[in-house]
Parts: sequence; structure tokens; C-alpha cells
Amino acid sequence: MYAKTEEGLELPVIDVTSPAFAVRATEEEMAAMLEQFIQESTQRGEMPAALQQALQNSLFGRALLAASGTFLDGMSTYRLKLGPENLGAEATAIDKRIAGSFPAFTTRIRMQDMARLLAVGLAVRAGREPRRVVCMVNIGGGPGADSWNALIYLQSEHPDLLARRKIEIAVMDVDERGPAFGAKAVEALGGVGAPLEGMGIGFKHFGYEWSETERLRVALDGLGATQALCVVSSEGGLFEYGADEEIVGNLKALHGGTAIDAIVVGSVTREGEAVRASARANRVATRPRTMDAFRALAEEGGWVVEEVMERAFSYNVRMVKR
Repeated sequence: MYAKTEEGLELPVIDVTSPAFAVRATEEEMAAMLEQFIQESTQRGEMPAALQQALQNSLFGRALLAASGTFLDGMSTYRLKLGPENLGAEATAIDKRIAGSFPAFTTRIRMQDMARLLAVGLAVRAGREPRRVVCMVNIGGGPGADSWNALIYLQSEHPDLLARRKIEIAVMDVDERGPAFGAKAVEALGGVGAPLEGMGIGFKHFGYEWSETERLRVALDGLGATQALCVVSSEGGLFEYGADEEIVGNLKALHGGTAIDAIVVGSVTREGEAVRASARANRVATRPRTMDAFRALAEEGGWVVEEVMERAFSYNVRMVKR
């Protein structure tokens, strides 16, 4: 399956149940890759001018240099998740090397974790009320790939739970390019022979800055989130880049604007040597936290951490209302 970007480039639609995109590693393999990554990051010196020029001539290189001090844009992050084998003919050797790096590998793992955490939480709740509307809110989600992959997981394992339901994906993001691609990807997933065939999933984009929590409440009201089965996610977004007050403010808005059985899933940048090594290499502006620190923010916002998946660079969590 393919969908076109705003620039007319055709990209594969990620389906984490497909061997082309699914990634796996044992704890021992992950530990070995992490150790090698930290060692190489520690030994790395100043970037030679020739390498800087080569990066400027590559898709990922330009995006990563532009992300210094801020964040990697949604479509560049999505393309990283394609893996080095699925980048297309326009990818350079450096692009493939970046896409095959340990941080890129963990980004692919992170999306799978998010989709699985969403799918498990959704399955428990969907079984109780067969006709209830499903509302998937994605904060800072770019194309919203974790949302549609959660539906793919659920459809592959419990197809009866999604049958004849109204399903809406709502991406809250300041960028327009990612959600525009996401809408086309979801359309492709609903085609004949595709994993979500005939489901007619709605896809909406709301322009949103994390500091504008009142706009989030208005959007939730418009989506009917207080009545719907609402599952919220923020992969590589709010809980990684947001300030404490932004996280608490958004969690409070989500608490007040959703039903009692809503869940929130997200990735939290993990304080530790791995993130410090990554920061030396790419200088993106994530805000590392301990799990205890994030639990305190979650509880201040009205939520309790229900499940934690520990990864090299992040804690991937699912929360329920306190």
C-alpha cells in the first residue's frame, strides 16, 4: 500500500503486522546495540566538513540538522520508521545508514509499542459496548501512524470488536504535511484487500500548539469525546518535548474532556546515558525524565500510569484516569 505526500512523493503505508515493517530484538540484542551506540557516541569527535556537506545532500541529514535545538518533523520521523529497505530510489547511502541506525531502530520499536498499548487498551473497552463510537486522539502525531496501526493490530486479532463501528482519528498537530499524508494512508488502508478494508475510518486534523489547551477542550467537545470510547496517544511528542506545565495542562484537559474509561498512551524521554549519548549526536530538544518524575506529572493531571514498557531512549506508557 502506498500514499502520496503533499509534494507528490509516493511512500509505503506502514503496517507493523507486515514482515516488511515489523522489527524485533531480544533484550540481549537490544543491550548489545545500546552499548555499541553509547561507545561510538563517546568516541565521536567533531563532524568533518565533508560529512556535513554529505548530510546536507541527504534527506535525513538535512532534516536532522534542521532539528538541532528543536524536533524532527513528522514526515521525516515517519520515513525513518520505513526502515532502510523501504526508502525508495531517491535515498542516498547516508540516508540508508541513518535509517538503519540504533536510534532509528528504536523509533520503529516505539511505534509498535504505542500501537500495541493502544490496541490492548481499546480491546478491553470495545468488548463491553459493541456499537460505541471509537475516537482516537493523536497529539503531535504527524501522520498518526500509531493510531492506524493500533486498529490494524485489533482488526487482525479481534475483528469482531471493530465491526460496524464509527471510528474517527483526530490528529492535533501544528504541522499540516504529516496529517495530510495520514489521511491518504488511512484511505489506502480501507481499500479492497487492505487490512482495514471497508471500515470507512474518518480522519481529521486540528492545528494545535501544546500551550493552547482550551483549543484541545473545544476539539474534544466537537468529537463527542465524553461519550465516545476515547483513546489518546502522543508518540514522540508531548511527553518527550513538552514542559512540565504543558504536560499537566494537556492531561487535565484530556481528563475533563473525555469519558471515564479513556486511556492515554505516550512515550516519555528516559533520563539516562543513552539519551545523553543521543543528545551529543543530534541535539534535539527532548526533556529527559525519570519514571517517578513523570508519574508525578501524570497524577497532577488526573491520570495513573497503568503499564510501562522500558526502552533504551524512552518509557512507553499507558495511563488511566485517577
